[in-house]
Amino acid sequence: MSRYPAIVVASLFVAMISAFSQADAAPNTSEIISAAIADPGRPAADRKQDANRKPLEVLEFAGVKPGDRVADFIPGGGYVTRLFSKIVGKKGHVYAVVPEEFFSMRANADAAVKAIAADKEYANVTVLKEPAERFSAPEKLDMVWTSMNYHDLHDKFLGPVDMAVLNKKIFNTLKPGGIYLVLDHAAAAGSGLRDTETLHRIDPAAVKKEVLAAGFVLDAESDILHNPEDDHSAKIFDPAIRGRTDKFIFRFRKPN
Repeated sequence: MSRYPAIVVASLFVAMISAFSQADAAPNTSEIISAAIADPGRPAADRKQDANRKPLEVLEFAGVKPGDRVADFIPGGGYVTRLFSKIVGKKGHVYAVVPEEFFSMRANADAAVKAIAADKEYANVTVLKEPAERFSAPEKLDMVWTSMNYHDLHDKFLGPVDMAVLNKKIFNTLKPGGIYLVLDHAAAAGSGLRDTETLHRIDPAAVKKEVLAAGFVLDAESDILHNPEDDHSAKIFDPAIRGRTDKFIFRFRKPN
């Protein structure tokens, strides 16, 4: 005969069933990402980009999740900043990091993300303005993300940036196991850094070499945004290819 009273056993059973039911009802990360994309508060300009940018597939690959501390490095108009904000939620935080060098071209380079941070719907967003080579955050991060801007860091208007210094700063800012996600326009294989200034593209192999040198390991790569019709010879702003360039995505990880 059980040494526990029947009422106790019954109570434990009910509690277990309730816990399982709550777990089943809790949305998974894919559902949370989908909800962020479907958020009616997103600007129409962002929604128009979704077909080409495939945010659900890309963000699933990146591995961002509720509670994460994320840096959106060179956030531009905040397309990804808004999505990150909704995905990481109240327990997470998003740092929109705008390099000071961008202000030499545009005095209000951080205007878009400042407007996002000022909106109560995105209360977990903080804008940081700092020199690229002094990349930092107020806390250790789960992810540093940069999309379609890594190539710019090699160009004259940004110095160019010493990538060995920057990538090491990013490495040091991440938690052990943290992710450095690099998404950019692909240049021709073997072209190295030749096309960063002219076509605004970069050879994926050059990115791998630079980032791995900082101590990262390549966790995975994706062809979600691969476009075989792009021959890598046109500027990314060419109307014939704009928005549909062949892009590579690398998920680097800081070893534990």
